[in-house]
Parts: sequence; structure tokens; C-alpha cells
Amino acid sequence: MSEEVQAQIKQLILRRGLTPGDPLPTEADLVGLLDVSRNSVREALKALQAMRIVEIRHGFGTYVGPLTLEPFVEGVAFRAAVRHHQGEASLYELMEVREALEAGLIGTVARALPAEDLTVLRGLVQRMAEEARGGEVLSATDRAFHLALYRSLGNHLLSEVLDAFWAALRRVREDLSDDRPDPEVTYRQHLEIVDALEAGDGDRAVEAMHRHFDGIRRRLTE
Repeated sequence: MSEEVQAQIKQLILRRGLTPGDPLPTEADLVGLLDVSRNSVREALKALQAMRIVEIRHGFGTYVGPLTLEPFVEGVAFRAAVRHHQGEASLYELMEVREALEAGLIGTVARALPAEDLTVLRGLVQRMAEEARGGEVLSATDRAFHLALYRSLGNHLLSEVLDAFWAALRRVREDLSDDRPDPEVTYRQHLEIVDALEAGDGDRAVEAMHRHFDGIRRRLTE
């Protein structure tokens, strides 16, 4: 029953053209609209909240949620952690998926990277250089770099998926206390990528991206 009510609430959101932040009918109204029990509505809303489809603000009502991929990140990260403890190469597999996506796209980026995006990437690499001198390239800087890298493609879902795999791999490695990479190597690998993009050399950019993942590969297999 809960799954059926979830489907009906999602259809209601679509029919009414609601977007993140828009209010949903009250719990009592949903009971009447869907002709189900109050308990069924509550269970369905709780499940949809876990998926970030709705957001329950106690004392204020229920709203359309942010519709992020956070539940996907949590699921992928936990799956990888469990299978890693079972002796499977789950982290390596997660890294391979991310590498396939990024290396497969970087050539397209190299052919038509806007000057403003190149400036942003140069700035982030410079920040990495400064952080490397301090002993650690921050994960926030690395994440910002990879987000900026594919912005010019104009595909919001693609950006979210790439960021989801970045976040999942980072989360699992942090949970497992994976050794941190050499910050100087991290800086130089990202610098190679930007240099190739500035030259408009797609093949070189692909090679630089693979070298970046080679470093992650070595740490996962040591």
C-alpha cells in the first residue's frame, strides 16, 4: 500500500507541475484526494522523504524536496563499503566507473572549453598548489575542480551523476581511512589536465585524466 501511495503522490507532483520547495496538500487533504488511510499517507511521505522527493517540515507542512542524488550516493557508498569488507574489489569498481565517465567526456570538453571555465580551472589548480605546500589538497577544492571541468557541456544531470560518483568514492575511502594521496602529485596531475585543455588537445587531456586515475588505482591495489 505504501508503494502505491508513493506512486500516487509522485503523480500528483507531476500533474500539478510542482517544483522543489513548493507546498504539497496537507496530510488530511492527501487522505481525501487519494482515498487512503492517514497511516498509509504518513508511511508513504516518510519513504519519499528518505528519497529526497518530499521534505517534511514539522509544524509547517510538507513540500517538494530538493530531488538530489544524495540517496544514490549513500546507497552506492554503503554497498561499496560492505563488499570491500567481504573482500571484493568494490572500491576499484567504483573508481573504474568514475574514470570511464570522466575520461570519456574530457575530450569533448577540450574541443570547446569557454575561456571563463578555463580561468576557473586555473584558479582551482593554483589553490591546489597553495594547499599542497600546506600539506594537503582539500577535498572541497578537488570536488570544485571536477564540477567545473564539465560545466561547459550544459548537462545538469551529467554533472550531478559525476559529482555523485566523486562523493561516493571519497566517502568510502574516508570511512575506510584510506591513505591520503601525495598533495604535490595531486596538484601536478590536475595541472596536466588544465594544460591539455588550454592547448585544446583532447587526446592529451584523456591521457592526463587516465594518469590522474592511475594514482588512485595504485593506492587501491597496494
